[in-house]
Amino acid sequence: MPTVDIDPDELRALAGHDDVDDEELKDDLFGLGLEFEGRTEDGAFELEFAPDRLDRLSVEGVARSLRYQYGDARGVHVPSTNSAEWTIKVDDSVPDERPYVTGAVIRDVSLDEDGLDSLIQLQEKLHATMGRKRAKGAIGVHDLTMLKGASATDADTPTIEYVGVEPDEDRFVPLDSDAELTPAEVLEEHDTGRTYADLVSEYERYPAIYDDIGLFSFPPVINGRRTEVSTESRDLFVEMTGTDQWTIDKMLNIVCYALAARGATIEDVTVEYDDHEIVRPDLSTKTKSVPHKRIETILGLNLDPDEVIDLAERSGLEATKEDGEDADELVYEFTIPPYRVDVLHPLDVIDDLGRAYGFNELEPEYPDVGTVGGRHERSRLEDAARTQLVGLGFEDLLNFHMISEEENYERLDIAPDADAYGAGEAATIKEPYSEDFTMLRTWVMPSLLMVLERNTHRAYPQHLAEIGFTAAVDERENTGVTEQRHVGAALANHDAGYEDAKARLQALARRFDVELETPPTEHPTFISGRTASVVIDGEEVGVIGEVHPKVLVEHDLEVPVAAFEFELAALQ
Repeated sequence: MPTVDIDPDELRALAGHDDVDDEELKDDLFGLGLEFEGRTEDGAFELEFAPDRLDRLSVEGVARSLRYQYGDARGVHVPSTNSAEWTIKVDDSVPDERPYVTGAVIRDVSLDEDGLDSLIQLQEKLHATMGRKRAKGAIGVHDLTMLKGASATDADTPTIEYVGVEPDEDRFVPLDSDAELTPAEVLEEHDTGRTYADLVSEYERYPAIYDDIGLFSFPPVINGRRTEVSTESRDLFVEMTGTDQWTIDKMLNIVCYALAARGATIEDVTVEYDDHEIVRPDLSTKTKSVPHKRIETILGLNLDPDEVIDLAERSGLEATKEDGEDADELVYEFTIPPYRVDVLHPLDVIDDLGRAYGFNELEPEYPDVGTVGGRHERSRLEDAARTQLVGLGFEDLLNFHMISEEENYERLDIAPDADAYGAGEAATIKEPYSEDFTMLRTWVMPSLLMVLERNTHRAYPQHLAEIGFTAAVDERENTGVTEQRHVGAALANHDAGYEDAKARLQALARRFDVELETPPTEHPTFISGRTASVVIDGEEVGVIGEVHPKVLVEHDLEVPVAAFEFELAALQ
């Protein structure tokens, strides 16, 4: 899950509650869905949050949520904007792969060291999440006083241009450099350039932003040193480029709200495309209609209409009563603020209302049905297998079902179309919030190795096991996706070997009275000659072996790892 570092003292100051101690603050943050993960070396809170609430990627956003929770703020707040003075002109030469741009001018912002650090953190967290590591959206923040707008048709309208340039067409001094470099040289010689080179290296022309002085931004890679923002900066120019206008517009809204919280005034910017013109930031609100009965059914509460409206206002929303399709049906029209990118469904609104009410205040009730509940047979099998694995010395894990293509395939040296256990076409997410969670995993092994990779600082041996959900595209299924539960286990130690893994697998098979065979096989994740298929009751259902050194190095593991994985249903 994403994390954000928040200075508790600054958070208290921005929230207007200096009297709240650390423990109370942690409880209040937990009520918002922000979990305390510890402190940084500087004493800041390290908070884990749901990746849908991107407006809480900064201390300003978290403080805003706390003010609503404390009752100091109510309803939807939309900051006013001044009329546009600056224009971004989009030239025909802009690369087709990255055609969109948006922007805003920020006036009279107060940036001390904490404020600047918060802005930088917000920028990078938005890059990593909504911007998909800058591939879908990238943010540039500049000191406005260092820009000189070229006169277009109106001498009073300073203009900057978003253009496409040849890789070696022009030169500028990038951030963290003293030398003038061409865009191509930035990708080869600059640390940041090398990090993000893959985003633009295949373009025929590179994205670039010019003012009347010259090139000052090379999105999505790096800004120019000339316009670098410091604590002395008071007026800022924020520009964002990307592959999708909606995405960069929403990223811009989040940044504008964060800076407005520090006393800044927002000024519109006109964006001129070849065939149309838009004014940004787009701080318009949207609405969602939710029936009263649905709110009560989901939350299990009996609420008066005035209570629903009160809960909405305490959530940073607004609600008005409307007539439903039926004469006696009560429906609310909820107004959603422009910084909320997560409200896609009525259930998202109801979740906000539940948090404002307090989930700890909800009283559990027995369902009004005439049946007797019982454990599903699959659940019984899972529990029995999990108990045996723990008895064999494994530590039980619960990992995310979602993963990235890189973690699932590339880092284990397996291709999706390979004829090997764990391969197969993945069920992917069409619009993922993060590049770290783009698909459902096709096997459990990647998750086990990721846990080992993140625990190299802990003592060995490390024996890990998981019974987890996997999925793969399968046209034979009605849903188009086959879903399975896999048993995966890994032994990491200086002397871990194939025999150690097989001994535990054999013990597990004996407990469930199934016939186990392990004929030799080849698998790219495991060492040739130290790998076998897992065959249970005559059916090939898994793989066992010693993990290949190439895969170990990829995961920074310095000890051998022996592992096995098979389908849980084979134990029935």
